[in-house]
Amino acid sequence: MQAAQTLGQQVGIHRACRALEVSRASFYRRGRPKAADRRRGPSPRALSTEQRQEVRDTLMSERFIDQAPREVYATLLDEGEYLCSVRTMYRILHQQQAVRERRNQLKHPNYKKPELLATAPNQVWSWDITKLLGPEKWTYYHLYVILDIYSRYVVGWMLATRESNDLASRLIRETVRKQGIVEAQLTIHSDRGPSMASLGVAQLLASLGVTKSHSRPHVSNDNPFSESQFKTMKYRPEFPDRFGGYEDAHGFCRGFFQWYNDEHYHSGIGLLKPAMLHYGQAEQVIADRAGVLQSAYARHPQRFVHGCPKPQAMPVAVWINPPKTEVSNEKKRGLPETHCPGKPDASLTHHRPDYPLASCVPAELASVSSGASQPKDSPPCLQASLNTGVMPEKIPGVWGLAPMEPPNQQPINKARH
Repeated sequence: MQAAQTLGQQVGIHRACRALEVSRASFYRRGRPKAADRRRGPSPRALSTEQRQEVRDTLMSERFIDQAPREVYATLLDEGEYLCSVRTMYRILHQQQAVRERRNQLKHPNYKKPELLATAPNQVWSWDITKLLGPEKWTYYHLYVILDIYSRYVVGWMLATRESNDLASRLIRETVRKQGIVEAQLTIHSDRGPSMASLGVAQLLASLGVTKSHSRPHVSNDNPFSESQFKTMKYRPEFPDRFGGYEDAHGFCRGFFQWYNDEHYHSGIGLLKPAMLHYGQAEQVIADRAGVLQSAYARHPQRFVHGCPKPQAMPVAVWINPPKTEVSNEKKRGLPETHCPGKPDASLTHHRPDYPLASCVPAELASVSSGASQPKDSPPCLQASLNTGVMPEKIPGVWGLAPMEPPNQQPINKARH
């Protein structure tokens, strides 16, 4: 602007601004004297300091301390006195932080998102219960399924005529024993159903040294592996609309889980069978597949424009709710992906020092007695042992009939899915 001012004295302001590419409006605006700072003073209608103090003392007095400003306003009017409007009373109380919600408000707890990491079988299990329609309306069979999220192997299942935390506890106990789980090795994740969140299941997990984890309420994405497995079962071509009876439903489940574990090529684990990955056969299978692909490439290299094909790799790490920051910055931090195919050098440890989170801590052992077992006076349907010998011996697991209901006892129907 100083250059434009100097040049403008010689050739004129218009030519100087055009030569220097300066806006004439900006030039003239900069040359104007700055206006004095005008600060808005208090309104002549505002209450004085003494009047505000009088209103404050009146509202805080023993007579009006428990009354609303509208009641105080009406009472003073009936007595022939006017201090201020009701809105002004509220404004003065707000300045003193003396106004709040008086009703009791329901505050929901802040549930943390579960973040679980599995890098090998028998580290994280997911379990849930679904309903299978019976032969008549309002009759159901309850299917309990425990799934290993790393290998997708169904380590235990049971079909019962009702949903019960006692039956769930027995299934978990037998499955842990069959898989040889040691203390502090396993985390079991589930939703917040009545059986999953029951005290009996929590006491059992505490006595076994198993860490428990729960989904957030009304968030089905926190238990994705069990939900996906149920969908696979119910979308099978042979899945009926209704089952003719308990034996019919049990026979279908026995055949389905045998197919799912031993014959099903799962797309989430590199087209491996769950039994292969769960029992350590995946590396040999992948090596054999690589040999077949190399032979095919040697015979017809022109068919493979990108070079010799490679089989899909087995998963290195599997997450439930992977942290967003680690997924987006995994290359910078060296953290594993959700499935981490083909990254054997990736870090397989959880990045947070406080893992597991508070949402998946071991259950309290306050009310667990040593050597706890099934009470002698429990119903016969709970004292019966599980039949775990219906599946082939080559792949051990918990497969069996749940105890049947006594003839005079009606099944309890509780919706789960």
